[in-house]
Amino acid sequence: MNNNLVISVDAMGGDKSPRVVIEGLAIAIKKNPDARFILFGDEAKVKPILEQYPDLSKVCELRHTSEMVRNEDKPSQVIRNRNTSMYMAIDAVKKGEAQAIVSAGNTGALMAISKLVLKTITKIHRPAIVSIMPHRTGKYVMLDLGANTECSAINLAEFSLMGDILARNALGIEKPRIALLNIGAEEMKGKEEIRQAAQLIKNSKMNIDFRGYIEPHEIPNGVADVIVSDGFTGNIALKSTEGTARLVIRMVKDAVKSSFWAKLGIPFMLGVILKIKKTMDPRLYNGAMFVGLNGLSVKSHGGTDALGFSVAVNNAISLVRQNFVTTIREEIEKVDLDELAQEAIYDVY
Repeated sequence: MNNNLVISVDAMGGDKSPRVVIEGLAIAIKKNPDARFILFGDEAKVKPILEQYPDLSKVCELRHTSEMVRNEDKPSQVIRNRNTSMYMAIDAVKKGEAQAIVSAGNTGALMAISKLVLKTITKIHRPAIVSIMPHRTGKYVMLDLGANTECSAINLAEFSLMGDILARNALGIEKPRIALLNIGAEEMKGKEEIRQAAQLIKNSKMNIDFRGYIEPHEIPNGVADVIVSDGFTGNIALKSTEGTARLVIRMVKDAVKSSFWAKLGIPFMLGVILKIKKTMDPRLYNGAMFVGLNGLSVKSHGGTDALGFSVAVNNAISLVRQNFVTTIREEIEKVDLDELAQEAIYDVY
């Protein structure tokens, strides 16, 4: 493939692969006609579905692999098998054949293989999982969402910088507001690592708009554009938010069906109901990125449909166009966080 915009795809990842993967790519190519794809998967299963989409077939290269990563596979097992569709798809990015990899497969396996193959950017201690979510007035970036259950002050400071870069590039926010997720807004609240991170960010030369701490209930109000957390806390916050969104949508549906008068009012409320549903539809925010690596790795929800998978692909393409990985590498090179860490620890005490 000679085209400069090439996305590597794990065609066998996800609960409904490869059909949802192919259908998702067919949607994505309409928005990105200049994109090309390398598909890794079982040719006997992928090719018949791909042939149903002639326009997509023209911009796809199918590479056969009979092995795949299953949902129950442990990361320690899959990193030793270089013949799976996931491993080969990631390796294509390392070799320079593609600029990003998208998979709906096992999250732990994708993270482990991505770190092993792509390696972490120099000066970044740990990569993070980041996603874009809706709030009352727009969207926000949140990281880490599960890659690191425990984080040091340096890790959180690096996440702040990477989140700032993503918000500027993906959301078009000129000066994103950065906040550390904490149990209170007071300066001495929270774990030691969070307080050290706050001092480190304030004292660093990072040109970011740091707003201090944010409590979980403030996130939907749009008071910050980037929410920074350790992976354990961030993952819980994300899943709580997703569960609440589904609850609200279900409650609205149940309320509409509850009485004759409620059903009678549907024509008058339809616009509002559809707007709420669209805003809270998790498919439209699909595609978590592993940031901090020498290559772009995007994780789609395993149970998503074609629309959701297309959103993950679109996100990957958008970040490739904006040279996201190169931008992070250049920005992190300007700051020596290790040197400032000792000062931050001293200031906390």
